[in-house]
Amino acid sequence: MINLDKLNIIVTGASGGIGNSIVGHLHEAGANVLATGTKIEKLEKLKMKYNKIKTLPFDISKHDKIENFINEASELLSGKLDCIVNNAGITKDNLAIRMSLEEWNEVINLNLTSTFLMSKFAIKKMLKNKSGKIVNITSVVGHTGNIGQANYTASKAGIVAMSKSLALEYAKKNINVNCISPGFISTAMTDKIDEKFKESIISKIPANRLGKPEDIANVVVFLVSQKTDYINGETIHVNGGLYLG
Repeated sequence: MINLDKLNIIVTGASGGIGNSIVGHLHEAGANVLATGTKIEKLEKLKMKYNKIKTLPFDISKHDKIENFINEASELLSGKLDCIVNNAGITKDNLAIRMSLEEWNEVINLNLTSTFLMSKFAIKKMLKNKSGKIVNITSVVGHTGNIGQANYTASKAGIVAMSKSLALEYAKKNINVNCISPGFISTAMTDKIDEKFKESIISKIPANRLGKPEDIANVVVFLVSQKTDYINGETIHVNGGLYLG
């Protein structure tokens, strides 16, 4: 079992299905976890489930407040930040000719710009420690494209390219920046999908099933550990063989 004892880790989008699993697996591996998101009630339930974690509600779309959030979160984690997992994201789906500028900007601003700023200010903390790990959660559709998701796919592809640049800039400072690209994962969101459409999706996956949140969480635990100190600027695809990058 990977031991993350004494590692201080921020997880964004912590109240969703994948985020919840990430928090739980990091907690079980011994990490000091600060979970953040906008759904306060769900964060409280998460804290009750894993009583040693810390929670700090925050809307990462508030770009002018991100630096203060990173400072406050770091203080709650004993003043030291070792890792951040940028998991938060939104969708505003529409066909391109119907997509409003507001729908485009809202998704790009939260998924891509907020991830950049969270990473930027986390790196400032990590430079003081002379080490750190950043894990950015992207998506298979950032590599394949998807109908009705020009904004979402652009934001997720942008995260991959941005992460490579950050990895190049800070590798000499012992800061690793990597991505995880999930395929279709079984969550409350996918549970609402029409069964026939879900069967159509599964038929295209060589593993013949949707992924589970823990499939993503297990890779997060691996990437933030010391076992991956020489992995940098990479994207690990977790999609059951749907896309072979």
